[in-house]
Amino acid sequence: MNILITNDDGIEAQGLLTLHSALSLRWNTVVVAPDREQSAASHSLTLNRSLQAKRVGKEMYSVDGTPTDCVMFAFYHLLPCKPDLVVSGINHGANLADDVTYSGTVAAAIEGTLLGIPSLAISIPRTGSLTFDQPGTFDLAARFMIRLIDMVVRDGLPANTLLNVNVPNCHEEKIAGVRITRLGRRMYRDVINGGSIADGRWHFRISGIGPDWEGGADSDVSAVHHNMISITPLHVDLTDFRAAEELKRWKFE
Repeated sequence: MNILITNDDGIEAQGLLTLHSALSLRWNTVVVAPDREQSAASHSLTLNRSLQAKRVGKEMYSVDGTPTDCVMFAFYHLLPCKPDLVVSGINHGANLADDVTYSGTVAAAIEGTLLGIPSLAISIPRTGSLTFDQPGTFDLAARFMIRLIDMVVRDGLPANTLLNVNVPNCHEEKIAGVRITRLGRRMYRDVINGGSIADGRWHFRISGIGPDWEGGADSDVSAVHHNMISITPLHVDLTDFRAAEELKRWKFE
């Protein structure tokens, strides 16, 4: 089986390297990842300039663009055949709740899904009992991804659906299990920091305090809070079919 690995933290990110090392023991893997951090790039494409890609190691390539650029370059140009799977991560930070709409990690898996490839995204929250510079921080997530890939290969995924996985940042003995979840909600406070200057322009940063999280027991937020691995199926068709049925009753001239 041939697996395309990518991320949004960049080609040198420890999470990516750990995942590549683990998966390459079982399957043929190719890494195509941004040459620098592209967090919050979402599903953006680079259309206003030429892109550059270069080989940086055995079956490892960097692209000076977004995670979506990387998947498209691999699919349409680099790889001799369509990969069997796209795996994006391991992200240095959670991709929970509304943040999936901003995430370059999740966007790479969305692009894989749009190209007809079963796709997975995996992340680890920055908060927890471990720090990212501790040995073994990403090992648990990589081993879990191997198990999950085996299940996906065995049973497949529903059409137009990807899996968004969040693994709690704690030692293996503290993991309480695995839960299939829905997206929760997250809210930031004081998102815009900055002020005006003499010529009428504003200099500001988008940051924020928090986030504050909402979600019931079946949410991804709740699962990770209780040290459970969260698997959220995401569908690329954003149509609200229930609302569409209601709108059909509106009277348009």
